[in-house]
Amino acid sequence: MAKLTVTETMRKVRSNNTFPEILFRKRLWAQGYRYNIHVDNLPGKPDIVLTSHRIAIFIDGDFWHGGQWRKRKLLALNDQFSKTSTKDYWLKKIRANMRRDCQSSSLLIQNGWTVLRFWESQIIKDVEGCINMTIKAISDKTILNARSLFPEKTVAEFFSGIGLMRIGLERHGWNLCFANDIDPQKCKIYRDHFSDADKHLVEGDIHKLDVENIPRVTLATASFPCNDLSLAGARKGLIGEHSSAFWGFIEILEKWGYKKPPLVLLENVSGFLTSHGGADFKDALIALNKLGYSVDAIILDASRFVPQSRQRLFVIGIDNNYLDTGSVHEQLQFFESDVRPRALADFILKHKDIVWNNRSLPAQPLRSTSLTDILEDIPHDSNLWWNKERTEYLFNQMSSRHKDIANQMISNSVFSYGTVFRRVRNGASMAELRTDGVAGCLRTPRGGSGRQILFKAGKGHYYVRLLTPRECARLMGADNFTINVPQNQALFGFGDAVCVPVIEWIAENYLNPVINEMMRGKPLYPMLEGDLYGFEKAYA
Repeated sequence: MAKLTVTETMRKVRSNNTFPEILFRKRLWAQGYRYNIHVDNLPGKPDIVLTSHRIAIFIDGDFWHGGQWRKRKLLALNDQFSKTSTKDYWLKKIRANMRRDCQSSSLLIQNGWTVLRFWESQIIKDVEGCINMTIKAISDKTILNARSLFPEKTVAEFFSGIGLMRIGLERHGWNLCFANDIDPQKCKIYRDHFSDADKHLVEGDIHKLDVENIPRVTLATASFPCNDLSLAGARKGLIGEHSSAFWGFIEILEKWGYKKPPLVLLENVSGFLTSHGGADFKDALIALNKLGYSVDAIILDASRFVPQSRQRLFVIGIDNNYLDTGSVHEQLQFFESDVRPRALADFILKHKDIVWNNRSLPAQPLRSTSLTDILEDIPHDSNLWWNKERTEYLFNQMSSRHKDIANQMISNSVFSYGTVFRRVRNGASMAELRTDGVAGCLRTPRGGSGRQILFKAGKGHYYVRLLTPRECARLMGADNFTINVPQNQALFGFGDAVCVPVIEWIAENYLNPVINEMMRGKPLYPMLEGDLYGFEKAYA
């Protein structure tokens, strides 16, 4: 007999009145509770509705709602369809279901309903436990928590810069409620692009923010300054003038208290891992631990998504109050992988005093674009190209090896491209040519340095100019970003930003799966008047 495809198999699956649904309904009926089923006039069309108690219950199929891959111990939803030609169809369909689950749950909660979402596999494995949880939700209205924030998928973005973190998250269903940055130039760029900026962007020092005016959210992000952590800086660490702003973020979380977000996301240069021999990184993670977050860490490189080499370290913290008992534990195995290179894996293994909660994750994608794909077509007579004197000066700053590469490019019958970055070697400024189709890491142009230079050569000639702001936007995955500022200001904004596709990867492979898991198996209570989601009793 021929094996059925995924599509043929799923056509045979019932969407209503499934075995787990009927099993749950019979047990609930036996307990004396009466209900309606498949109520059309409520968001999401709940499978079971206890109208008098304002409780909506969903029995979600593991396959259809993005839970089966975890049950099968796969690394990601994508892996579930690795062997089928209809992979893109199923991924799009299931992720749309996941987004609708959040939206319908959020709408119900906002309208005073308690929401319960169970996996079909949960019902089959422990129907009595699911029934008891439902009865508890009916009878005990005093046990409230902030779990209802999960389907909201709201974000407060600290150190927001020009807003690229926001763009990446919003593309995967997240909703920004608050943004803050101290730099007026970045805030100007932010306002130019986001028409709603005046509603949520607060320009100013994080240390001076009034927590009472910051909305309660699902996720708080912090791309705090890297100046004192990067190899290009003085490596003063978290006590440095700039990177010490991290403690302002920690202070915000402390002041939030039990109202703090269930999730946090930190972003910084990979040098954070080794700053002061790893002491700064450890201090940051311990600070999150003390606030009740278990932590995970990954290193992602933008070059796997766009033609720019930009390695960054990310930390994800999850409030332990929302993790299943026993899920936070010492990690005793070696975690080296594509997203946790040896140095990070060694750090995790050696620091058992840190409360870790490491998730298995898929490998980063393979990039399909090259430097030439992001370049603008600039005529040779444009004043963007450097004059002969300046061009020759750059060429003469190259080492003999790089000059040989440049001369080979010049002698070719077609134009080819590379990028040049100036570095100080042995006290002298050197121009280093890169020709692998990937730009170096975009940096902020302070003091005239740090800017990416384009080297175009062929047909016996060579031309030199800076990368344009639009090209930098494309290297950050923000192709259509609004740019209404001078070149240096734009380069400053993009050089200090996050790469959008990298944030999308984190949302798709980490944050959204966490949300999908956290909003199931426990009651999601409605907000009370004057008390968003019952925070005053969050940990009672």
